[in-house]
Amino acid sequence: MTITYHDLFATIRKALQAAGVEAAQLETREILCVASGKTGEELYRDFSLYTTDAIAERSLALLARREKGEPIAYLVGEWSFCGLPFDVSPAALIPRVDTEMLAQLAVNRLEAVPGHSRVLDLCAGTGCVGLTAAAQVKTARAVLVDLSDGALDLCKRNIRRHRLTGRAVYLKGDALQPPSHALGQFDVLVCNPPYIATGDLDGLDPSVKDFEPLMALDGGEDGLDFYRAVTTLWKPAIKPGGHLLYEVGIGQAEDVAWLLVRAGYENIRITRDTGGIDRVVEGQRPLEPPESEEEG
Repeated sequence: MTITYHDLFATIRKALQAAGVEAAQLETREILCVASGKTGEELYRDFSLYTTDAIAERSLALLARREKGEPIAYLVGEWSFCGLPFDVSPAALIPRVDTEMLAQLAVNRLEAVPGHSRVLDLCAGTGCVGLTAAAQVKTARAVLVDLSDGALDLCKRNIRRHRLTGRAVYLKGDALQPPSHALGQFDVLVCNPPYIATGDLDGLDPSVKDFEPLMALDGGEDGLDFYRAVTTLWKPAIKPGGHLLYEVGIGQAEDVAWLLVRAGYENIRITRDTGGIDRVVEGQRPLEPPESEEEG
């Protein structure tokens, strides 16, 4: 197959456009970079040169996977979150812009802690939230907890990728069960749990439903199973005065906020993401336990 990078680029872009891919230009570049091992700058520099048969074949194989709906992030093997690159795989959800508000608020809360601080990223997936917080707050240490072995492998890889081996660890754990006392307590607990109602899973976009892990999506009958469990079971893992921060789905913020209220958290806040959607719900564990708990 004798073809220049320019012609191969045009062929792939046209196919992606025909498949309804909105960012066809960007995704074409990503596919060719992965197939050729070139950076974007090197690719454009070599546009007029001929590719090798192997590069062309790899490019067309990646195109075929994308045409079937597989997310571009899984083809590339990494994705950007808060300006940082993270290894990704079908073992965990792809980091999304919607979640960046959760990470930023975690950073803000950690920066307010004098001296060293600890952040727990529960249902960590790739570890992008906890590791972003640790990367930006140099006095913070992160613990990443997930039940999926595949997700924990991504956490391990991303800890190494961001040179956080001395300040971040990953552990297997079930968010629906009480935490081990050995975990200790944290200044901030962040959680982006499965929150899609079981009955709504079939209506998700095929690129999500068919390729991203069901385990990271299914939040039970009403989508709130993990919020109920974590709010109560994991409260002892939060220091008095510490913060619990959740990402929530569209329309869930008020219900999750009331869960925090009923569990005795204070200073409940709801924050919108950059798209104007109520996206983060947070509460603060009281410095002193309520009188009802003291009496019990």
